[in-house]
Amino acid sequence: MKQTILARRYAKALFAVGKEQANYEEYNQALQGLAALYVSKPEVADALTNPLYPLDIREKVMAGMIKSMGVDKIMGNFLNLLVQKKRSEILPEIAEEFQAMVDDEKNISHGNVISAIALSAELQAGVQATLEKLTGKKVKLTTSVDASIIGGIIAKVGDLVLDGSIKTQLAGLKDSIKGRE
Repeated sequence: MKQTILARRYAKALFAVGKEQANYEEYNQALQGLAALYVSKPEVADALTNPLYPLDIREKVMAGMIKSMGVDKIMGNFLNLLVQKKRSEILPEIAEEFQAMVDDEKNISHGNVISAIALSAELQAGVQATLEKLTGKKVKLTTSVDASIIGGIIAKVGDLVLDGSIKTQLAGLKDSIKGRE
């Protein structure tokens, strides 16, 4: 079960401290690394979250991870707090929320472009430039291919959706013809 609100609170607190200390990017790297470790090595997540292990053992596991990562005292205390409060299982969600805060601070948006065929690098750069001009932010694009849209593209950045697919245009044409009958 996702605990986005709780994760956002922890991320917001760490981000505020990181911004004040001017090292929120280091915190972000540490959190993203731990989140990736949780996904790639489920035994790590189990060692930190399983209630069958005593709290002191889970704290020792986290202390070993903190030492090997070489993070500062504030980040170390934050990670220890997650273990002590039994919140280690939401670490990947905290990392996700923290990344969103970092991106917002750097004026970066994430966008998705769906096309009927794979886009060339030149066309992708043109779409990215157009979306950056429309949103006023730097846009990091991910592309995907969906042959069902027949042609054109669908671009999404945050709440902005630009649908120039032939499938949507045909659906609109169908509705307008039905409306005339």
